[in-house]
Amino acid sequence: MSNKVLHLIGAEVGEGASDGGCKWGAAALREQGMAQALASTGRNVTWGDNVTAQALHANTRLEVIEVFSQQLAQSVKKALRQGHQPLVVGGDHSCAVGTWSAVADSLRPSGSLGLIWIDAHLDAHTPETSDSQAPHGMPLASLLGHGSVGMTHLYGWSGKLQAANVVVIGARSYEAPEKALLERLGVRVMFMEEVLERGFAACFEEARAIVMANTAGWGITFDLDGLDPQDAPGTGTPVETGIRLADALPVLAGCSHDPSFMALELTEYNPLRDFGGRTAQAAMKLVCAVLAPDSMALGLAA
Repeated sequence: MSNKVLHLIGAEVGEGASDGGCKWGAAALREQGMAQALASTGRNVTWGDNVTAQALHANTRLEVIEVFSQQLAQSVKKALRQGHQPLVVGGDHSCAVGTWSAVADSLRPSGSLGLIWIDAHLDAHTPETSDSQAPHGMPLASLLGHGSVGMTHLYGWSGKLQAANVVVIGARSYEAPEKALLERLGVRVMFMEEVLERGFAACFEEARAIVMANTAGWGITFDLDGLDPQDAPGTGTPVETGIRLADALPVLAGCSHDPSFMALELTEYNPLRDFGGRTAQAAMKLVCAVLAPDSMALGLAA
């Protein structure tokens, strides 16, 4: 188990999506005891200040997210400078721009960032290809260097992710321009059909090998809509036939044993859609599995 302080940061943003309910996700998970669940596994846990998107009337959604991304990146960078391990709790998936820009910039003197992107969607639109203009459909493209300058050039440089160092798992709802961009760049995408055929364990192990090769550190961004709605109905954009929670938990356990594991991001929890709290429980189990592997024995991630 990592002996780093686990530093939780709430990413209070819903402006990147058509349904803004994910903005309340971090506060809801904090209220429901996410920090306490992690602390009970033996991790030293602190929950820092939440970062809140400010939707000023004069701003476009994209401008709101650009400013928010800078603010979130500052909080993540501060945690990393303190030697802590960040857990960013969203929030719609536009928060990935701030989270992983900060991690990539911290790693830059020693090498590149590897990232496993678990999601029902590709999140690889740009303002030129997106019909909805929803920024939560753009973060992967932005991190790869494609999109608005405000999203791609945090810390003054573009290409926080190299295509060879990122793997998408579980995609099953996407548009042709997104797929075309990722194919052109050479990003490894494990569509849900492949996950069903090979199993989540085989896919994740291949993904981990890819993102750890030739990188200085790696992380996971987990959009809860990557899970099947039977296990996680309370997400921003649920999609049928997803990854089953029971398949994911034992595979994710142990990630924080790796000294090169930098951070975890959990996104798209929408408490307004989470009737019965099923998705909140799934979120708790996921973070315990990834960040406190001993929790498997304690039953917290069972």
